[in-house]
Amino acid sequence: MQIPFDMDATKPFLKWAGGKTQLIPAIASAFPSRAFSDNKLTYVEPFVGGGAVLFWFLKNYPQTQNVIINDSNSNLTQAYKVIKENPKTLIDQLKSLEYQYKALSSHDAQKDYYLKIRETFNLQTQDAITQTSQLIFLNRTCFNGLYRVNRNNHFNVPFGRYKNPQICNAQNILAASYLLKNVVVLQGDYENTLDYAPGKAFFYLDPPYRPLSKTSGFNAYASNGFDDREQNRLAQFCTLLHRKGNLWLLSNSDPKNTDSSDNFFDDLYRDFYIQRIPATRRINSDAAKRGEINELLISNYNP
Repeated sequence: MQIPFDMDATKPFLKWAGGKTQLIPAIASAFPSRAFSDNKLTYVEPFVGGGAVLFWFLKNYPQTQNVIINDSNSNLTQAYKVIKENPKTLIDQLKSLEYQYKALSSHDAQKDYYLKIRETFNLQTQDAITQTSQLIFLNRTCFNGLYRVNRNNHFNVPFGRYKNPQICNAQNILAASYLLKNVVVLQGDYENTLDYAPGKAFFYLDPPYRPLSKTSGFNAYASNGFDDREQNRLAQFCTLLHRKGNLWLLSNSDPKNTDSSDNFFDDLYRDFYIQRIPATRRINSDAAKRGEINELLISNYNP
């Protein structure tokens, strides 16, 4: 059967702070490819986020029988389900939003339209497809493509200034839907994913990064946050995965970028393999602070 879209060009349907698109080569190099040779290993992403690694995996390991994704962000996991199950209706709604937005002649009018959609989105009273279409619209028109919520779990990112944003990428949504057709989508605490992984599994863990400074954190994509206590709990979960015979690979920030004496992750994962890889800081309000830094790849196997 000929597929009417370019599967190789499939990319995340949302822009996402901390997205892993630029790190795919390094992650691919650290990936336990041989472990997936018999297609019996379950693939699990407990913090799926924008899904850059997920879509790379689905394109490169299409015969994997069990794929499980999870996130604590209910709007995000709902979006994965909508794209998986109702892509064409979603596309129709996105086309309508894009037409109405671009028909407005001034920046101020577009900003007012954005704020109206944001207010409606935060009511959380609409059907799943409408809620997802508004999520994608906001993501494509907000400042820097961020997803950030306040303590009331309300999306509060201000309006961005884009000349001609692509709000509806129909071909990408159809391709993503095709790739997601056999993926199990969960919503909740990451520890629960272990209950859904039969037999031996590989976990790719991309938690909210530990901020490099008090003002550099972009991990408020859920109202409960992810502090050092949560980072410690995650390390305990990784140890449990190891004891149960699972493989795992974890990414996080490297605190040594700003403090060479900060051994937080070196101590936390002292019993495992730690790599430092170069990455580009893409989201920072200060352009002078955008540039190459190190990030961590930690695993319970020798990559």
